[in-house]
Amino acid sequence: MSEFVVVFGSANIFQEDNLVLSDVNFSVGKGEFVYLIGRVGSGKSSLIKTITAEIKLKEGEGMACGFNLQKLSRKDIPKLRRRIGIVFQDFQLLTDRSVYDNLLFVLKATGWNDKTAIKQRIAEVLDMVELKFKDYKMPHQLSGGEQQRVVIARALLNNPELILADEPTGNLDMETSEGIMQILQNLSASGKSVIMATHNTQLIKKFPARTLKCEKGKVTEVPQMNEIDFESLMD
Repeated sequence: MSEFVVVFGSANIFQEDNLVLSDVNFSVGKGEFVYLIGRVGSGKSSLIKTITAEIKLKEGEGMACGFNLQKLSRKDIPKLRRRIGIVFQDFQLLTDRSVYDNLLFVLKATGWNDKTAIKQRIAEVLDMVELKFKDYKMPHQLSGGEQQRVVIARALLNNPELILADEPTGNLDMETSEGIMQILQNLSASGKSVIMATHNTQLIKKFPARTLKCEKGKVTEVPQMNEIDFESLMD
């Protein structure tokens, strides 16, 4: 089994017919935590959508969770996505259902039928995000940070190899954001790969990790330095 969960080689990424990122070359190892930064419109979202096969890779090589992104057939896209957990900025929880029923909905949609196994898995993922005793609550009864923890729990249901977190702290205050970061870093330490798109330079300072930047149609690695001008990263 490959030690890499995501690999791109000489890849050109298009949004419809527009070339967004050219000659993309990077890999993400098993259990690695990687930040993805760049201005709005720099190609971050297109790169994430290529990893999930929402955008087809037309040119170059790409692999995600063992699937060849260029040769991926339509019927195999759901199999790829079951190996990826996605954490959104805006939660996208079902507001008319409890935390438990939000998670139940996803498990049933992905083929879980055994009631005992379902109950056990929901308890496991809620324990991972420290919400074990809030499964009965409705989303509106939770704080923003708690709702984001439910979103992470939802992303973990099918035990993915890769977590894609797209601005997961964008709507949260700093203290709450740090709690979310701790969970994501714990997941990385447990062997799951995490790619986190963010604009939060304070978090990058506090939780340093490998950083990729989308800029001027390229993906480049930001060198790790002690005294780095983090604000300039977003220019």
